[in-house]
Amino acid sequence: MKANVDAICYRSRPLKNGEFPLMLRITKSRQRKYVSLGLSVCAEHWDFTKNRPKRNCPNKEQIERLIAAKITEYNTLILDLTTQQKPYTAESIVAALQTQAQFQTVHDLFTHLIADMRKAGKLGNASVYRYAHDSLLNFTGGRLGIPFSDIDPAWLKRYESWLRARGCGETTLSQLFRTLRSLYNKAIELKMVKHECYPFTIFKISKFDTSTRKRAITKETVRRIIDLDLSKAWPNTRLARDLFVFSYFGAGINFTDMALLTWANVQQGRICYIRKKTGKPIQFPLTAETRAILDKYCMADMTPNDYLFPILDKRVHRTERQRYDRIHKMLTNTNRRLKDIGEQVGVDNLTTYVARHTFATVLKRSGVSTSIICESLGHSSEKVTQIYLDSFENAQIDEAMKHLL
Repeated sequence: MKANVDAICYRSRPLKNGEFPLMLRITKSRQRKYVSLGLSVCAEHWDFTKNRPKRNCPNKEQIERLIAAKITEYNTLILDLTTQQKPYTAESIVAALQTQAQFQTVHDLFTHLIADMRKAGKLGNASVYRYAHDSLLNFTGGRLGIPFSDIDPAWLKRYESWLRARGCGETTLSQLFRTLRSLYNKAIELKMVKHECYPFTIFKISKFDTSTRKRAITKETVRRIIDLDLSKAWPNTRLARDLFVFSYFGAGINFTDMALLTWANVQQGRICYIRKKTGKPIQFPLTAETRAILDKYCMADMTPNDYLFPILDKRVHRTERQRYDRIHKMLTNTNRRLKDIGEQVGVDNLTTYVARHTFATVLKRSGVSTSIICESLGHSSEKVTQIYLDSFENAQIDEAMKHLL
């Protein structure tokens, strides 16, 4: 059943000046929702039969124009939802239009989403959106209070040229435009802009070369890292090596998730945790190598709420922001130490992510399907997993082609 929208004079709520408020009444399936128009009239100036101002009503034409515009706004949304066969109620229609009224510009939606991400503890995502917002703010000369309809393919091309002139590489370009595209899709969802205006059908983000340099190393190199004598090294260097090895044997667990692990996550010989980035539950068995690493950092007075590794301190890092800042600082320090370790074993730019990539590649070379590797890594799709996998298949194909005849 289609919703009906009417303008009424709400006689049951007289104002102090003796006038009555004008409201929109949205009716759907016998449910009603009232929305104030921000206007009021005297009872003698309103035709309660035809629900419109009488001829003698002051500002009659202005009131009629406002009512017509608001009714059209609601009827347009109702028609869109009906055409798309999307369910709705009188309340959801009002909420949708109130949201549209709240966010009018690119800046408005950016600010709202960044605030929501921070409230939800998604500080990494919030940083990505803040970076994109600030980039666009610089591009527009501080004039980001523009409607989404202003962003067309030509506008995007100018933005791309501006970024390239400032030395942005393909990876940065891809991230900035993917973030903007995600924001634009959200704006369409909120009815801030029509889908017909969508500029990314013409301006293809796929043109950016986002191929990731392969970071996986061999099993033999992992063994050299494990066997490296670090007895005289700084404690942070030994911790960096332990975190790398733990990640490799721990299903490619990333640094943030390792930092957040507590002894409560150790359950019946397994590590069970929820991945911070995707919210997916992940578990993996403890091996002899990972058990030995945990034994190094296990104290006699440990409780289930204590962290496995000396990265976070529950007494100091109490808030989400404090944990985020500490993890970011420790990741930088750990990768700096791993770079030194890498130089000793002949690996350029050894990082914690190399362990994650190597785990995925070793499984792939052992014949494990990409879908299983995807599940182990906690990826949202196999497409993401494929980026991690080494390109060893090309060499195998080249060798196989020598034997076609």
